[in-house]
Amino acid sequence: MPAPHVPLPPTDRVLSPRTGWTRAHWEAVADSLLAGVAPYATPGLAQYRLPGRGSWSGVVSDGLEGYARTFLLAAFRIAGAGGDVDARLVERYAAGLAAGTDPTSGEAWPRLTDCSQQMVEAASVAIGLHETRPWIWDRLDARVRERVVDWLSGFVGGRTWDNNWRLFQIVSEQFLASVGAPYSQADIDGGLDRIDDWYLGDGWYTDGDGRNFDYYNGWALHLYPLLRARIAGDEDGDRAKVHKERLTAFLRGYAHFFGGDGAPVHQGRSLCYRYAAVAPVWMGALTGATPFEPGLTRRLASGAVRHFTERGVPDERGLLTLGWYDTFLPGTQPYSGPASPYWASKAFLGLLLPPDHDVWTARERPLPVEEGDQYLALPVPGWLLHGTHHDGVVRLVNHGSDHNPPEPADAADDPHYAHLAYSTHTAPQSAPRAWKRTVDNHIALVGADGTPSRRVRIHPLGTGDRRASSWYAARLAGDAEYRIESTSLLHGPWEVRVHRVEAPPGATVREGGHALADGTRPTVSTGPHWAVARRQDGLTSAVVGLYGWDEEAAVSRDIEANAFGPHAAVPYVESTAHAGGRSVHVTLVVLSGDTVHPRELREAVEVSVDGGEGPDALDVTVRFPDGTELHA
Repeated sequence: MPAPHVPLPPTDRVLSPRTGWTRAHWEAVADSLLAGVAPYATPGLAQYRLPGRGSWSGVVSDGLEGYARTFLLAAFRIAGAGGDVDARLVERYAAGLAAGTDPTSGEAWPRLTDCSQQMVEAASVAIGLHETRPWIWDRLDARVRERVVDWLSGFVGGRTWDNNWRLFQIVSEQFLASVGAPYSQADIDGGLDRIDDWYLGDGWYTDGDGRNFDYYNGWALHLYPLLRARIAGDEDGDRAKVHKERLTAFLRGYAHFFGGDGAPVHQGRSLCYRYAAVAPVWMGALTGATPFEPGLTRRLASGAVRHFTERGVPDERGLLTLGWYDTFLPGTQPYSGPASPYWASKAFLGLLLPPDHDVWTARERPLPVEEGDQYLALPVPGWLLHGTHHDGVVRLVNHGSDHNPPEPADAADDPHYAHLAYSTHTAPQSAPRAWKRTVDNHIALVGADGTPSRRVRIHPLGTGDRRASSWYAARLAGDAEYRIESTSLLHGPWEVRVHRVEAPPGATVREGGHALADGTRPTVSTGPHWAVARRQDGLTSAVVGLYGWDEEAAVSRDIEANAFGPHAAVPYVESTAHAGGRSVHVTLVVLSGDTVHPRELREAVEVSVDGGEGPDALDVTVRFPDGTELHA
């Protein structure tokens, strides 16, 4: 059966001219997801043991994850309908609570121990219990309530990982407090204080110490503090006011992360959560902390869920898989099990808003990229966002997030953080064999054995209007390090990268563009100083060597290396036999729905280097055909 695999109601193009979706579509998707997991429940309904690769936590923990994350979805569905749902849905999750907390049931959930995966899942259980209190918690047998409290009490005085995990303890102990059970106010306050340590301004937190910027900023670090306030009934308290102000600041730029087709930018970890990316948008509406018009909130959120639904998510079995569209394990982390994708349940937070709320009744408003070409500088994470109206593509230029702890701790690179750019329409090459070569969206020194240098630690140098810079220490065989400083300059659908490179004699300098992947092989072509890959839908990735590159360019192909499809192609340019010392390399990188003419671009875009040929050059000037000049 072709996608979508969810039975959907008729569209409403008057209310929702962009997506056609209404609240009924959201309810249909929620019901389909809940029905899809039902056949995989254990007899007592305490675990959902879904098919797929297990996590490193084991089958019982994975089964709990299946219960907890789908219970979160069920809770939003039940509460959003005022309890007017099929009674079997309420009974199903109430029965699971009874069996999961009963040590004699044969389905008992693991106890909460320090830094255990159970802590993550317990937070979803606590939130679900709060939201469904009149229909589930208040009707539970007293002995079951006691067992639930006993299980959640494993948090009290417990130790979590020092990152977004602090939030799971906060909301769970706040729930204990709300039902009159023992809890630690010191745990709650200490966790909230620790989150404050990671707030760096403009709505951005780093997830723990270091430069860890990704979707956890929205679906965790902004979300749980306000859920805690909701549980505490303290939504107007001093803490909540601060968290609302921060969420508003974050959301001001957040709509720029979504393409015209609804897709979020493909960057960071845990991307199998997919449309959980819209959770902070709903939280803004739920708490009154949104800068968006109601119609923009719904258009953004509906667009994201519709995007995945139309591309086969959930699959023909009704399940969310470990991947982006299809199952794609190289794009996941070892902590993710078969039920991990159901953190996507957070996307349905909007169902808590009543049907007559403005977000459901207002006419849809366009996304920023639907109104015109967009440029947005985000100095805290060190990112530039640029979207083009004609093709709906949004690109993220990365000069700040590497997901590593601060020095001198050990560091490693990751395909979802280390690249120079990401987008709504492409994904990095993340299969091990492709990642070993690291061609796409990376400038590398390549040794004689073919091993490229890695962009492990990103050192930001500044982010401003259409411009961002950083450097990294390139290492080849041995301990010698060579500085590669890169500046990105944006103009229309184009990114110009100016690199000031230190290299040993004989090294090769190589740079790749966006990896283009699809179900069929992209067509490719090359010429002097340029290489192009093009998908059947017209999306094109190109690199054009404007200065400092050898004449020869090429395309790297791979199979089963990319979350967007089995066939991938990466255009790249290189310069061989470096003389040693310093050099300047300038590249035009294109990702566009337009036809790209690389030969003509190279002739039309001029580059001049004033004051020498190395990194000490006074200025690199790039002149475009329309007369625009950019400097690096």
